[in-house]
Amino acid sequence: MESAQDKVARIAESAQAVGDGCRPIRIMEVCGTHTVAIARAGLRRLLPPRVRLISGPGCPVCVTDGSYVDLAIRVARGEGLPAAPIVATYGDMVRVPGAMGSLAEARAAGATVVVVASADQAVELAKRNSAREVVFLGVGFETTAPGSAVAVLRAREEGVTNFSVLTAHKLIMPALRALLSTEIAIDAFLCPGHVSVILGYGVYEELARDHRKPCVVAGFEPAGILDGVAEILRQLASGRPAACTVYPAVTREGNRTAQAMLEKVFAPADAPWRALGVIPGSGLALRPEFTDFDAARKFSLQERPSQDDPRCRCGLVITGRATPQECPLFATVCTPRDPIGPCMVSSEGACAAAYKYERN
Repeated sequence: MESAQDKVARIAESAQAVGDGCRPIRIMEVCGTHTVAIARAGLRRLLPPRVRLISGPGCPVCVTDGSYVDLAIRVARGEGLPAAPIVATYGDMVRVPGAMGSLAEARAAGATVVVVASADQAVELAKRNSAREVVFLGVGFETTAPGSAVAVLRAREEGVTNFSVLTAHKLIMPALRALLSTEIAIDAFLCPGHVSVILGYGVYEELARDHRKPCVVAGFEPAGILDGVAEILRQLASGRPAACTVYPAVTREGNRTAQAMLEKVFAPADAPWRALGVIPGSGLALRPEFTDFDAARKFSLQERPSQDDPRCRCGLVITGRATPQECPLFATVCTPRDPIGPCMVSSEGACAAAYKYERN
């Protein structure tokens, strides 16, 4: 079995064969789990100086626009509603700051905000509290969206009429296309493992073909990430970019059952992203036949423009234009205990990972 040292040596050799041997090689990871694993294992310090691992929009909480956070807080407070509902959410969303504070602050002021581990738990919560509306915050990429779809189908089948979803689910491919249409320098993508289990690595073939960017799916252990980086550099050195996987759990076709579930319940819709603006067809909206479970339609909710803290550079961090350490707030004003931006809140955020593992 190849040791980590051997993998790093192979990476260094391939890096020297890329281009002029001097220009930085910028590899963007678009998976929050990869971001944390890279920081925890100290991989940036192991790699040759010209190989740069940069963070992309892979953290679901980090890419969620501030307008959605503010809307969720208004819902939790019951603003404009007959009665304040129970808001069910994944844990990382609770402390994300918006212009109106956070869900944690709303809960401290009396709102009912319940942390759940799955959308299915939110349905159970609605069944136990039939006299109150339960609004589930549907946040995440294609990894968590199938769970929301299953929950909606279950609620309809079991007649749980007090359950609805306020969806902010995102699709990864439109975001990658949007990144490649900007001035951001990206040489390759280290593609997300969890999302790719659902989508399959075949979806990235257009990026390799049309944009000449290697797209390699890697696992989450340090050895697997190094394998992904090595494959990317091999492709760059050979001048033959491709989409592939070094993570055995991912196939070219992906999980067809989960894909069918998404298509049955959701339809692509324009969606706002932090730092990237509104990307056409990058979100998931409930189809018309599931209107009764669409919180936005059920309660006539509308998002309002939101202003993030102008000092925060989360938008630059999640688009590879800055590192966490380049933000003047990092580890001073902005810490995991008192976060200013979502990248410091989320357990998969680049700033939180850098604070915990790379400050020194």
